[in-house]
Amino acid sequence: MAEHFKIVFEGQLRTGVDLETARLNLAQLFKSDVSSMDRLFTGKPVTVKRGLTQDDAQRYMKALNDAGVEARIEPEQPVTWTLEEVTAPEPQKPAFEPAASPYAPPRASMAQDWPAVGELKVFTIQGRIGRLRYLAWSMVMVFALMAAFMVCLQVMAMSLTAGGLLATVLFIAFLVVSIQMGAQRLHDAGWSAWLLLLNLVPVIGGFFPFLMMAVPGNNGPNRYGPPQPPNTRSVKVLATLWVVFLALVFAGAMMGGLQKIQDQVEATTGDYEQTLPNDDDSDDAAQPVVPVDPADAGDSSDSEDDQ
Repeated sequence: MAEHFKIVFEGQLRTGVDLETARLNLAQLFKSDVSSMDRLFTGKPVTVKRGLTQDDAQRYMKALNDAGVEARIEPEQPVTWTLEEVTAPEPQKPAFEPAASPYAPPRASMAQDWPAVGELKVFTIQGRIGRLRYLAWSMVMVFALMAAFMVCLQVMAMSLTAGGLLATVLFIAFLVVSIQMGAQRLHDAGWSAWLLLLNLVPVIGGFFPFLMMAVPGNNGPNRYGPPQPPNTRSVKVLATLWVVFLALVFAGAMMGGLQKIQDQVEATTGDYEQTLPNDDDSDDAAQPVVPVDPADAGDSSDSEDDQ
């Protein structure tokens, strides 16, 4: 008889995974509501699947690990049970209920029935956006800012004060929208929006924006809400154009830097060559001086007078 295995879960969470995220992921894995997942986190062993082969048990374990929880595999006789048959013992109620403290903070239920996809909103720090949509929105925002800056220059030509005020308003609006988009991008990865402050840290702020563009988002719901809607064709096109544009800017900056270094090396080499002694001067200095006889010098002077 082939050996079968069962999956036993005692409520352990993986490192870095909070309880609410694990409940949401398990609800999506078992295709059930979030509230029914509470019976898995009583702290007592619960068999979530029986009658599995070795390979099926390993695949099931990987799915649970990806959901953010730890479980174990135990051998058993081949029996087929499902999650709906799992029953957890009812917790015993105390003999008396303690009175609620008036100083206790209010408590809200953490269980939420998230929709399949979230609603897209640009001007908010709530919600989530993926990598491609973040790139596409960033491209639109930058080119809109460039167009507004051209208008600002026209206003400055007429009134320096009005142009300066308009430039200040544009900068503040650009900063606010950037923070809102960056917060949604970090939420998609399950990170806090406070990590945007890393952009102000020297050295780290130089590569953290690229990390925001590269880090993948969570597949299912997390504590910041459900995933974003699927990317449209326009989002993919704009994201690709923005990546190409950034690559060209980076390549141009590298070429300009290399050209500047080359010019500096040539200028330094020219200055060094000017400090070296001239070859003609060296030859003249190397020729011996022939002494002149005074008599010959006098004859030469007389011949010149006769002429």
